[in-house]
Amino acid sequence: MPTVRWLPSHSGPKANRVTNDDLKMFDLKAYLARKAQRINQALAAILKTADEPDRLLQAMSYALLAGGKRIRPILCLAAAETIDGDSQEVLPAACALEMIHTYSLIHDDLPAMDDDDMRRGQPTCHKAFDEATAILAGDALLTLAFQMLASIAVNKPEQASKWLRVIEHISHAAGYCGMIQGQMLDMASEQKPLTLAELKSMHRLKTGALIEASVRCGAEMAGVNSDQIQMFERYAQNIGLAFQVTDDILNVEGDPEIMGKAVGTDEQRHKTTYPALLGLAESKAFADQLVENALAALDAFDQKAEPLRAIARYIRHRNR
Repeated sequence: MPTVRWLPSHSGPKANRVTNDDLKMFDLKAYLARKAQRINQALAAILKTADEPDRLLQAMSYALLAGGKRIRPILCLAAAETIDGDSQEVLPAACALEMIHTYSLIHDDLPAMDDDDMRRGQPTCHKAFDEATAILAGDALLTLAFQMLASIAVNKPEQASKWLRVIEHISHAAGYCGMIQGQMLDMASEQKPLTLAELKSMHRLKTGALIEASVRCGAEMAGVNSDQIQMFERYAQNIGLAFQVTDDILNVEGDPEIMGKAVGTDEQRHKTTYPALLGLAESKAFADQLVENALAALDAFDQKAEPLRAIARYIRHRNR
Protein backbone atom coordinates (compact mmCIF):
# COMPACT_ATOMS: atom_id res chain seq x y z
CA MET A 1 0.00 0.00 0.00
CA PRO A 2 1.58 3.31 -1.03
CA THR A 3 2.18 6.00 1.56
CA VAL A 4 0.65 9.34 0.69
CA ARG A 5 2.89 12.21 1.64
CA TRP A 6 3.04 15.82 0.68
CA LEU A 7 5.90 16.43 -1.76
CA PRO A 8 7.04 20.07 -1.46
CA SER A 9 8.48 21.88 -4.45
CA HIS A 10 12.03 23.12 -4.54
CA SER A 11 11.11 26.73 -5.32
CA GLY A 12 12.50 29.34 -2.98
CA PRO A 13 10.38 31.38 -0.55
CA LYS A 14 10.40 34.55 -2.69
CA ALA A 15 8.73 32.68 -5.55
CA ASN A 16 5.82 31.85 -3.25
CA ARG A 17 5.00 35.42 -2.23
CA VAL A 18 3.38 38.25 -4.16
CA THR A 19 5.67 41.25 -4.55
CA ASN A 20 4.73 44.86 -5.26
CA ASP A 21 6.20 44.46 -8.75
CA ASP A 22 3.73 41.62 -9.39
CA LEU A 23 0.84 43.94 -8.54
CA LYS A 24 1.78 47.11 -10.43
CA MET A 25 0.02 45.83 -13.54
CA PHE A 26 -2.13 43.10 -12.06
CA ASP A 27 -3.40 40.63 -14.65
CA LEU A 28 -6.04 38.36 -13.13
CA LYS A 29 -6.20 36.03 -16.11
CA ALA A 30 -2.46 35.38 -15.94
CA TYR A 31 -2.60 35.08 -12.13
CA LEU A 32 -5.39 32.48 -12.24
CA ALA A 33 -3.62 30.51 -14.99
CA ARG A 34 -0.33 30.53 -13.07
CA LYS A 35 -1.92 29.43 -9.80
CA ALA A 36 -4.10 26.80 -11.49
CA GLN A 37 -1.05 25.30 -13.19
CA ARG A 38 0.75 25.09 -9.87
CA ILE A 39 -2.25 23.44 -8.20
CA ASN A 40 -2.75 21.02 -11.10
CA GLN A 41 0.87 19.92 -10.92
CA ALA A 42 0.59 19.32 -7.18
CA LEU A 43 -2.68 17.38 -7.56
CA ALA A 44 -1.17 15.18 -10.26
CA ALA A 45 1.83 14.47 -8.03
CA ILE A 46 -0.44 13.41 -5.16
CA LEU A 47 -2.29 10.92 -7.35
CA LYS A 48 1.00 9.43 -8.57
CA THR A 49 1.59 7.94 -5.12
CA ALA A 50 -0.53 4.92 -6.13
CA ASP A 51 1.37 1.96 -7.61
CA GLU A 52 -1.00 1.10 -10.46
CA PRO A 53 -3.41 3.32 -12.42
CA ASP A 54 -6.37 0.98 -11.82
CA ARG A 55 -9.97 1.84 -12.67
CA LEU A 56 -10.59 3.66 -9.38
CA LEU A 57 -7.52 5.84 -9.75
CA GLN A 58 -8.42 6.50 -13.38
CA ALA A 59 -11.85 7.76 -12.28
CA MET A 60 -10.30 9.91 -9.54
CA SER A 61 -7.84 11.43 -12.01
CA TYR A 62 -10.53 11.89 -14.66
CA ALA A 63 -12.60 14.04 -12.33
CA LEU A 64 -9.84 15.82 -10.42
CA LEU A 65 -7.58 16.72 -13.34
CA ALA A 66 -10.35 17.73 -15.76
CA GLY A 67 -9.65 21.41 -15.22
CA GLY A 68 -12.13 23.70 -13.53
CA LYS A 69 -11.66 27.18 -12.15
CA ARG A 70 -9.71 26.08 -9.03
CA ILE A 71 -11.23 29.05 -7.21
CA ARG A 72 -11.15 27.48 -3.74
CA PRO A 73 -7.46 26.50 -3.70
CA ILE A 74 -6.51 29.79 -5.36
CA LEU A 75 -8.40 31.70 -2.67
CA CYS A 76 -6.42 29.75 -0.06
CA LEU A 77 -3.11 30.78 -1.64
CA ALA A 78 -4.23 34.38 -2.23
CA ALA A 79 -5.36 34.81 1.39
CA ALA A 80 -1.94 33.71 2.63
CA GLU A 81 -0.15 36.03 0.21
CA THR A 82 -2.32 38.97 1.31
CA ILE A 83 -0.53 38.99 4.65
CA ASP A 84 2.82 38.10 3.10
CA GLY A 85 2.60 34.41 3.88
CA ASP A 86 4.44 31.67 1.99
CA SER A 87 1.90 30.13 -0.39
CA GLN A 88 4.01 26.97 -0.71
CA GLU A 89 3.33 26.29 2.96
CA VAL A 90 -0.43 26.38 2.42
CA LEU A 91 -0.44 24.49 -0.89
CA PRO A 92 -1.35 21.14 0.77
CA ALA A 93 -4.47 22.73 2.25
CA ALA A 94 -5.31 24.22 -1.14
CA CYS A 95 -5.02 20.81 -2.80
CA ALA A 96 -7.13 19.15 -0.12
CA LEU A 97 -9.86 21.74 -0.68
CA GLU A 98 -9.90 21.00 -4.41
CA MET A 99 -10.05 17.25 -3.85
CA ILE A 100 -13.02 17.70 -1.51
CA HIS A 101 -14.73 20.07 -3.95
CA THR A 102 -14.26 17.56 -6.77
CA TYR A 103 -15.67 14.72 -4.67
CA SER A 104 -18.75 16.86 -4.01
CA LEU A 105 -19.19 17.48 -7.74
CA ILE A 106 -18.93 13.78 -8.55
CA HIS A 107 -21.64 12.98 -6.01
CA ASP A 108 -23.84 15.98 -6.95
CA ASP A 109 -23.88 14.76 -10.56
CA LEU A 110 -25.12 11.26 -9.67
CA PRO A 111 -28.59 10.09 -10.78
CA ALA A 112 -29.74 10.08 -7.14
CA MET A 113 -28.87 13.77 -6.85
CA ASP A 114 -28.78 16.18 -9.82
CA ASP A 115 -28.41 13.50 -12.52
CA ASP A 116 -26.15 15.64 -14.73
CA ASP A 117 -24.47 14.41 -17.91
CA MET A 118 -21.71 17.02 -18.33
CA ARG A 119 -19.17 18.55 -15.96
CA ARG A 120 -16.16 20.71 -16.79
CA GLY A 121 -16.77 20.18 -20.50
CA GLN A 122 -16.70 16.38 -20.41
CA PRO A 123 -19.10 13.57 -19.45
CA THR A 124 -19.66 13.35 -15.71
CA CYS A 125 -17.74 10.68 -13.82
CA HIS A 126 -20.66 8.24 -13.62
CA LYS A 127 -21.25 8.62 -17.37
CA ALA A 128 -17.59 8.09 -18.27
CA PHE A 129 -17.20 5.11 -15.90
CA ASP A 130 -20.26 3.85 -14.03
CA GLU A 131 -22.30 4.91 -11.04
CA ALA A 132 -20.60 2.64 -8.50
CA THR A 133 -17.11 3.67 -9.64
CA ALA A 134 -18.09 7.35 -9.45
CA ILE A 135 -19.34 6.95 -5.88
CA LEU A 136 -16.12 5.24 -4.85
CA ALA A 137 -13.96 7.80 -6.70
CA GLY A 138 -15.68 10.59 -4.78
CA ASP A 139 -15.27 8.72 -1.48
CA ALA A 140 -11.60 8.10 -2.27
CA LEU A 141 -10.86 11.76 -3.05
CA LEU A 142 -12.52 12.87 0.18
CA THR A 143 -10.53 10.38 2.22
CA LEU A 144 -7.28 11.08 0.38
CA ALA A 145 -7.58 14.80 1.15
CA PHE A 146 -7.55 14.18 4.90
CA GLN A 147 -4.93 11.42 4.65
CA MET A 148 -2.60 13.84 2.91
CA LEU A 149 -3.17 16.60 5.50
CA ALA A 150 -2.74 14.18 8.40
CA SER A 151 0.53 12.90 6.91
CA ILE A 152 2.02 16.38 7.29
CA ALA A 153 1.05 16.52 10.97
CA VAL A 154 2.55 13.06 11.51
CA ASN A 155 5.82 13.78 9.70
CA LYS A 156 6.23 17.32 11.07
CA PRO A 157 5.12 17.07 14.72
CA GLU A 158 6.27 20.63 15.41
CA GLN A 159 3.55 21.78 13.00
CA ALA A 160 0.91 19.26 14.11
CA SER A 161 -1.33 21.73 15.95
CA LYS A 162 -1.45 24.03 12.93
CA TRP A 163 -2.42 21.22 10.58
CA LEU A 164 -5.00 19.88 13.03
CA ARG A 165 -6.68 23.29 12.93
CA VAL A 166 -6.71 23.13 9.14
CA ILE A 167 -8.26 19.65 9.28
CA GLU A 168 -10.88 20.89 11.76
CA HIS A 169 -11.83 23.89 9.61
CA ILE A 170 -12.10 21.89 6.41
CA SER A 171 -13.94 18.92 7.93
CA HIS A 172 -16.49 21.24 9.55
CA ALA A 173 -17.06 23.09 6.27
CA ALA A 174 -17.37 19.88 4.25
CA GLY A 175 -19.42 17.89 6.75
CA TYR A 176 -22.97 17.63 7.98
CA CYS A 177 -22.85 21.15 9.46
CA GLY A 178 -21.66 22.59 6.14
CA MET A 179 -21.57 21.46 2.54
CA ILE A 180 -23.37 18.12 3.00
CA GLN A 181 -26.19 19.73 4.95
CA GLY A 182 -26.45 22.36 2.21
CA GLN A 183 -26.81 19.64 -0.43
CA MET A 184 -29.50 17.95 1.66
CA LEU A 185 -31.43 21.21 1.88
CA ASP A 186 -30.95 21.74 -1.86
CA MET A 187 -32.55 18.40 -2.66
CA ALA A 188 -35.41 19.09 -0.27
CA SER A 189 -36.02 22.45 -1.96
CA GLU A 190 -37.13 20.64 -5.13
CA GLN A 191 -40.22 19.54 -3.21
CA LYS A 192 -40.88 22.69 -1.19
CA PRO A 193 -40.23 26.31 -2.25
CA LEU A 194 -37.81 28.21 0.00
CA THR A 195 -38.01 31.73 1.32
CA LEU A 196 -35.17 34.13 0.53
CA ALA A 197 -33.77 33.70 4.05
CA GLU A 198 -33.87 29.91 3.69
CA LEU A 199 -32.20 30.11 0.28
CA LYS A 200 -29.37 32.24 1.67
CA SER A 201 -28.89 29.83 4.57
CA MET A 202 -28.80 26.83 2.23
CA HIS A 203 -26.15 28.36 -0.01
CA ARG A 204 -24.09 29.57 2.92
CA LEU A 205 -23.76 25.87 3.74
CA LYS A 206 -23.64 24.25 0.30
CA THR A 207 -21.29 26.68 -1.48
CA GLY A 208 -20.13 29.26 1.02
CA ALA A 209 -18.79 27.00 3.76
CA LEU A 210 -15.93 25.55 1.70
CA ILE A 211 -15.11 28.97 0.22
CA GLU A 212 -14.96 30.43 3.73
CA ALA A 213 -12.72 27.56 4.85
CA SER A 214 -10.43 28.18 1.86
CA VAL A 215 -9.86 31.81 2.81
CA ARG A 216 -9.62 31.10 6.54
CA CYS A 217 -7.09 28.28 6.20
CA GLY A 218 -4.82 30.35 3.97
CA ALA A 219 -5.00 33.37 6.27
CA GLU A 220 -4.55 31.45 9.53
CA MET A 221 -1.58 29.47 8.27
CA ALA A 222 0.09 32.72 7.22
CA GLY A 223 -0.27 34.17 10.73
CA VAL A 224 -3.38 36.35 10.58
CA ASN A 225 -4.32 38.37 13.68
CA SER A 226 -7.75 38.45 15.36
CA ASP A 227 -8.85 41.69 13.68
CA GLN A 228 -7.74 40.56 10.25
CA ILE A 229 -9.53 37.21 10.46
CA GLN A 230 -12.87 39.01 10.86
CA MET A 231 -12.15 40.96 7.68
CA PHE A 232 -11.27 37.77 5.82
CA GLU A 233 -14.46 36.13 7.11
CA ARG A 234 -16.66 39.00 5.87
CA TYR A 235 -14.94 38.88 2.51
CA ALA A 236 -15.39 35.11 2.20
CA GLN A 237 -19.04 35.12 3.31
CA ASN A 238 -19.93 37.69 0.69
CA ILE A 239 -18.07 36.11 -2.21
CA GLY A 240 -19.42 32.69 -1.24
CA LEU A 241 -22.97 33.92 -1.63
CA ALA A 242 -22.10 35.97 -4.73
CA PHE A 243 -20.68 32.79 -6.30
CA GLN A 244 -23.99 30.97 -5.87
CA VAL A 245 -26.15 33.90 -7.01
CA THR A 246 -24.03 34.11 -10.15
CA ASP A 247 -24.34 30.34 -10.65
CA ASP A 248 -28.13 30.71 -10.51
CA ILE A 249 -28.00 33.53 -13.05
CA LEU A 250 -25.78 31.50 -15.38
CA ASN A 251 -28.18 28.57 -15.15
CA VAL A 252 -30.76 30.87 -16.73
CA GLU A 253 -28.76 32.78 -19.33
CA GLY A 254 -25.33 31.11 -19.54
CA ASP A 255 -23.85 29.52 -22.64
CA PRO A 256 -23.61 25.72 -22.18
CA GLU A 257 -20.70 25.58 -24.64
CA ILE A 258 -18.68 27.95 -22.46
CA MET A 259 -19.89 26.56 -19.15
CA GLY A 260 -19.25 22.93 -20.06
CA LYS A 261 -22.61 21.86 -18.59
CA ALA A 262 -26.30 22.23 -19.29
CA VAL A 263 -28.33 25.34 -18.47
CA GLY A 264 -32.00 25.63 -17.54
CA THR A 265 -31.77 22.63 -15.23
CA ASP A 266 -32.82 24.55 -12.08
CA GLU A 267 -36.18 25.45 -13.60
CA GLN A 268 -36.68 21.89 -14.87
CA ARG A 269 -36.14 20.56 -11.34
CA HIS A 270 -38.36 23.27 -9.82
CA LYS A 271 -35.50 24.47 -7.63
CA THR A 272 -35.76 27.68 -5.66
CA THR A 273 -33.16 30.08 -7.05
CA TYR A 274 -32.41 33.77 -6.79
CA PRO A 275 -33.76 34.54 -10.29
CA ALA A 276 -36.92 32.59 -9.45
CA LEU A 277 -37.44 34.57 -6.23
CA LEU A 278 -36.09 37.98 -7.20
CA GLY A 279 -36.01 38.05 -10.98
CA LEU A 280 -32.87 38.33 -13.10
CA ALA A 281 -32.33 42.08 -12.76
CA GLU A 282 -32.63 42.11 -8.98
CA SER A 283 -30.49 38.97 -8.69
CA LYS A 284 -27.72 40.71 -10.62
CA ALA A 285 -28.02 43.79 -8.40
CA PHE A 286 -27.85 41.56 -5.31
CA ALA A 287 -24.71 39.84 -6.60
CA ASP A 288 -23.15 43.24 -7.34
CA GLN A 289 -23.86 44.39 -3.78
CA LEU A 290 -22.31 41.24 -2.31
CA VAL A 291 -19.12 41.90 -4.27
CA GLU A 292 -19.06 45.49 -3.05
CA ASN A 293 -19.40 44.20 0.51
CA ALA A 294 -16.51 41.81 -0.06
CA LEU A 295 -14.30 44.56 -1.44
CA ALA A 296 -15.14 46.83 1.51
CA ALA A 297 -14.01 44.08 3.89
CA LEU A 298 -10.52 44.32 2.39
CA ASP A 299 -10.16 48.10 2.76
CA ALA A 300 -7.58 47.78 5.53
CA PHE A 301 -5.25 45.64 3.39
CA ASP A 302 -2.65 46.94 0.96
CA GLN A 303 -1.88 46.02 -2.64
CA LYS A 304 -1.16 42.42 -1.71
CA ALA A 305 -4.93 41.91 -1.42
CA GLU A 306 -5.39 42.82 -5.09
CA PRO A 307 -5.73 39.16 -6.15
CA LEU A 308 -8.56 38.70 -3.64
CA ARG A 309 -10.23 41.87 -4.89
CA ALA A 310 -9.91 40.80 -8.51
CA ILE A 311 -11.26 37.31 -7.72
CA ALA A 312 -14.34 38.87 -6.09
CA ARG A 313 -15.05 40.84 -9.28
CA TYR A 314 -14.35 37.77 -11.40
CA ILE A 315 -16.81 35.64 -9.43
CA ARG A 316 -19.57 38.08 -10.30
CA HIS A 317 -18.70 38.56 -13.99
CA ARG A 318 -17.54 35.05 -14.95
CA ASN A 319 -19.28 33.23 -17.81
CA ARG A 320 -18.82 29.69 -16.51
